[in-house]
Amino acid sequence: MSTATIKYVGGLRTACTHVTSGNSFITDAPIDNNGKGEAFSPTDIVATGLASCMLTVMGIKAEQLNVSLDGATAAVTKTMASDPRRISNIKVVLQFPSVVSEKEQAILERTANTCPVHYSLHPDIEKDISFIWG
Repeated sequence: MSTATIKYVGGLRTACTHVTSGNSFITDAPIDNNGKGEAFSPTDIVATGLASCMLTVMGIKAEQLNVSLDGATAAVTKTMASDPRRISNIKVVLQFPSVVSEKEQAILERTANTCPVHYSLHPDIEKDISFIWG
């Protein structure tokens, strides 16, 4: 069974549907690559996926540690390179409103840096990850 279906709808835009849930979103080519920039670009989704994955696995570990990460946020900045056009850097700033012990911070940060998306990204993509606690 497929994970998702994607339909090219014209105008450098795709409609993406998650098969199991039926949830959907559109993508748009970025302004610097002939698009309108009116939605996430495919490379935006890759960069955003890193931060989302990091927060998700941290949430799993936080539940095991009996600590809350509710309200945690991530700001993502993606930098593109050319020739060939590709993601060259992803900067993620994770911010946590709750205070946890230094030991818990270390465990959660290690967990974030070993998320599946982090491991799936090409090693040439620089990953600049910051954690801000409390």
